Amino acid sequence: SQAIKALRESGVYSIVINPNIATVQTSSGYADRVYFLPVTPEFVTEVIKRERPDGILCTFGGQTALNCSVKLNEQGVFQKYNVRVLGTPIQAIITTEDRELFAKAVDHCGYKVAESSCCCSVEEAVEAARQIGYPVLVRAAFALGGLGSGFASDEQELKALVNQAFVNSPQVIVDKSLKGWKELEYEVVRDASNNCITVCNMENFDPMGIH
Repeated sequence: SQAIKALRESGVYSIVINPNIATVQTSSGYADRVYFLPVTPEFVTEVIKRERPDGILCTFGGQTALNCSVKLNEQGVFQKYNVRVLGTPIQAIITTEDRELFAKAVDHCGYKVAESSCCCSVEEAVEAARQIGYPVLVRAAFALGGLGSGFASDEQELKALVNQAFVNSPQVIVDKSLKGWKELEYEVVRDASNNCITVCNMENFDPMGIH
């Protein structure tokens, strides 16, 4: 909703695709045009063909929009209709969601990440957990929303979580458990000129593992 308001204040014509009629962003006076359609590659492509927008914001629709934007990029839809991806680049979304690529990016910046392993089968996950040591955190890759995640303290719990995670993703990440660690967050805003402002920093009341 804030993004739509900012676009309107800047005199930019905006189009929203959202199947939920009960959200503020689909209310009258926000976007110039609203399509109450599922956010899938097929429907979004049809809207792009009809509206021919100059740009698209992919990071304001949660996991559904992220997945959709990656698919549209793979299918060449943005390039075909000359639609510029505004804000976070597609490659940055892919790097963030692919835990292995993300770990490499963090390591390149000189920071540490928890020991982890990317697995494509239950057997690989069992072996990874054995090497890392229980307890471990199991989560579906390519899912910033946290689908199919949980802690496992033994092989039985691990297998149950891995099977559940594979429903949502072709890849599962087994991480060293950081449950109970103190969690600090920093909200940073960066513009196109690489100017960075730390809006705030906070310590979560609950330790890691609660949320």
